[in-house]
Amino acid sequence: MVCVRPNIPVYNNSEMTGRYYEEFEINVKTGESNLTQIYLKEGLDFISQQATAQRPFFLYWAPDATHSPVYASERFLGKSQRGRYGDAVMELDDSIGQILAHLVSLGIHNNTLVFFTSDNGAAVMSGAHQSGSNGPFLCGKETTFEGGMREPAIAWWPGRIPAGTVSYQLASVMDLFSTSLSVTGVLPPDDRVIDGLDLSPVLFNNSLLDRPIFYYRGNQMMAVRIGQYKVHYWTWSNSWEEYNTGINFCPGQEVPGVTTHTQEEHTMQPLIFHLGQDPGERYPISVQSEEYRDVHRQVTAVVEQHQKDLIPGMPQLNMCDLAVMNWSPPGCEQLGKCLKAPESNPWKCVWPH
Repeated sequence: MVCVRPNIPVYNNSEMTGRYYEEFEINVKTGESNLTQIYLKEGLDFISQQATAQRPFFLYWAPDATHSPVYASERFLGKSQRGRYGDAVMELDDSIGQILAHLVSLGIHNNTLVFFTSDNGAAVMSGAHQSGSNGPFLCGKETTFEGGMREPAIAWWPGRIPAGTVSYQLASVMDLFSTSLSVTGVLPPDDRVIDGLDLSPVLFNNSLLDRPIFYYRGNQMMAVRIGQYKVHYWTWSNSWEEYNTGINFCPGQEVPGVTTHTQEEHTMQPLIFHLGQDPGERYPISVQSEEYRDVHRQVTAVVEQHQKDLIPGMPQLNMCDLAVMNWSPPGCEQLGKCLKAPESNPWKCVWPH
């Protein structure tokens, strides 16, 4: 049997304990898998161990049940009104509730910051069983429209963050690094530029930090957001080649001149949306309006400063090589799961999105 690519390994610390579809079964046909429950038990046990030893801890709990192939355990399959994707979300919701309850039962909730968010909006191009929903926001994962980039964010720290507080702060996942250092009293490294901001004033005082958010797709800055305004310098959903095979990043949401299937440049006259009034990015502000001119002038200055401050980096994902995949990770010997890697034959990666 020739293995083209190895299945994804599952690790306990640095040792492989099995692989997806093998030791860790995912039934693609029915959507049943116990992986979320396995991850939950590991997380709860880790918290207990650290609390018993009175050690501070960092837990990054990142289940992938809503990522294709979407799955849920038997207890949750068929229980939601949203199909398999809803079942997976229901199980994640239950699991997070168990983690919070566990912190309370151990008496460490008043000294623990919990932050819930995601890495991108839901994929909407994966079919009825595998796709999520981004509500009123345009398109989904792999685009720089709001459906692809905007995620929920919930911060929980009893006694420090007032319950029920709503913040309109623009934030990025990159901010979690700086914020984590701040709340633990650790100074950030001073030998590099740190892109993330410390959100402590937002979390504890409900302050608002004046900052832009830059939307990139590869090396291309596609859009910028300042406050409620979003300015598109480039637009693109996915290619006509993909679209014509049935892959649609914006199903039922085509907006002429916005959800383009070729990468369209608008740098001379960018598309500007007020996301408070138009969260679906459907109605660009008239270029003849004073509002457009004021926003364009303000954002242009921000973009020019951003481009001036950029420091070119060495791309780390430009070269692909099947030989570097997880053929024989640590721990495979004990399981008898080591696979022979092909000879190294690197090529320049093709990233169609």
